[in-house]
Amino acid sequence: MKTDQILAAVQTQKPLVHCITNYVAMNIAANVVLAAGASPAMVHAEAEVADFVPISGALTINIGTLSPGWVSAMHKAADAANASGKPWVLDPVAHFATPYRDEVVRDLIARGPTIIRGNASEIMALLGAATAGKGVDSGDSVADAEGAATALAKAHDCVVVVTGEQDFVTDGNRAARVSGGSDIMPMITAMGCSLTALMGAFAAVSPPFEASVAALAMFAEAGTRAARTASGPGSFQVAFLDALSQIKPEDLASDANVQWL
Repeated sequence: MKTDQILAAVQTQKPLVHCITNYVAMNIAANVVLAAGASPAMVHAEAEVADFVPISGALTINIGTLSPGWVSAMHKAADAANASGKPWVLDPVAHFATPYRDEVVRDLIARGPTIIRGNASEIMALLGAATAGKGVDSGDSVADAEGAATALAKAHDCVVVVTGEQDFVTDGNRAARVSGGSDIMPMITAMGCSLTALMGAFAAVSPPFEASVAALAMFAEAGTRAARTASGPGSFQVAFLDALSQIKPEDLASDANVQWL
């Protein structure tokens, strides 16, 4: 499927996206999914996730604010996604910061995510590489992480997405880079987390590699448009959601900001 066809499918089918994400990201992630034309559900209770995943189009798991109950819910949700054939996206937020976070991510990766999305430092650290990352912030360039992303994709038979100054997507064989967006985006908390949720919406209607590229293209286009009118991070967030809601499939038809490798 082409990028414009995937967005058309999202806006027509309005897939339900089961988002297990962090406290900071819940509002913006839900609004981003809604603005793109899909339907978010912020369900994380251990007692219900296994029942909710099968009725969803996709699952996204973000480890930003961990607690034992949430970790158990993440495990059950990932297992339910695998059992019901639903794609799921893993966001390994700052997994290298503490041994606990790293252990949680290793357990989740062992469950076979469809897509792993992170910044350059997070992706590099998943392969044990030294990084300049600090907390949730990347200290490495996307270019530095491309080799690690490719190796990770091959090792776990999944799609790996590295986001930053120019996004990189690979399934271990194919690859693409997506440009666009705005320098203001890193100044707004949970933008990357909301992109993970959006990626779930696209994965619900198309194959994971193409879904990842399409989600990145839409996100970047919205960022580019928002930057034209925003005067700072506050106005940018509002302008970004407005821009996201106004993007039509034909706006992505040329793949102008996608470089297929």
